[in-house]
Amino acid sequence: MFIYKICDAALWQSAVEAGAFTGAEIDLQDGYIHFSTAEQMRETAAKHFAGREGLVIIAVDADALGEKMKWEPSRGGALFPHLYRSLKVGEAAWCKPLPLNAAGSHEFPVEAV
Repeated sequence: MFIYKICDAALWQSAVEAGAFTGAEIDLQDGYIHFSTAEQMRETAAKHFAGREGLVIIAVDADALGEKMKWEPSRGGALFPHLYRSLKVGEAAWCKPLPLNAAGSHEFPVEAV
């Protein structure tokens, strides 16, 4: 099962150069990397990234992350995936741009299902 991380393209590029993603500012504050499921990613984008350009979406196999990946309640009790360690860049299955469409909403890649 894939889980998804939305972040600034420049932040992900820095992670690629370093070999690991330690998280965005909110992740660093909370002590874990926030992910979303396929069902949650559009709401996450609308709630936390509305109107923002220069983003990417990264897909990661949740089952491959080991015991440091936890499912925890958030937003009305829904379980969200949280990673309590850095994400090695090689653990990403893919990374795609997350552009805005003409209506100002994010246009998700077809691979993000």
